Amino acid sequence: MLKTARVPGQFFLMGSEDGLLDERPVHRVWIDAFEIGVTQVTNGEYASFGNATGRALPPSQFIDPEQPVVAVSWFDAVAYCDWLSGISGRCVRLPHEAEWECAARGGAEGMRYPWGNELAPQDDDRFANGPEPVGRREPNVYGLYDVCENVHEWCSDWYAPDFYTVSPERNPRGPESGKRRVSRGGSWRHRVKFSRCAARSSIPPEFQYADYGFRIACDTKP
Repeated sequence: MLKTARVPGQFFLMGSEDGLLDERPVHRVWIDAFEIGVTQVTNGEYASFGNATGRALPPSQFIDPEQPVVAVSWFDAVAYCDWLSGISGRCVRLPHEAEWECAARGGAEGMRYPWGNELAPQDDDRFANGPEPVGRREPNVYGLYDVCENVHEWCSDWYAPDFYTVSPERNPRGPESGKRRVSRGGSWRHRVKFSRCAARSSIPPEFQYADYGFRIACDTKP
């Protein structure tokens, strides 16, 4: 269940000058090496967590075992990570916002999307009725599937629209407090608006939406 890809430590340019105001300024960030889930957590994987802990499954109409789990709150996602930490012996967590963008960019600077600068014409109406099963399309350079698409993904950080103006250069972790948690990536309902690598979104951590899921992260093995 701990299927991760390694993202090497690196500097990258975070943000976008042609996006929304909360994506500015573009700033140089160092991220230590880490591991991130190859796919978004699936219904099948989340069901194993529910069966082991007695935690209720989310109220979702999308129940195929290979679809990403959705309608999970930030607290649900954190609880899953804590459970997976216990059974794997690793410190599993949600990715930080800067880690997520670094992984989505795949080592390339300046591209709007993981695959280039334009949406493919055949993808315009791909996400009409719900999320696709994970891992059916080509992965990015780091081997990540469905990054920037399929479902919005919870991140660890609190959200602040002006955080980039005060963000530290090394391993930013977001504000110390807030009312909304960061989410990243497009979804089957909002693909074009949020699928850019730099696009930021956020909602209160208790909310459960049918296009919100998550993928795991953890520090690299010593």
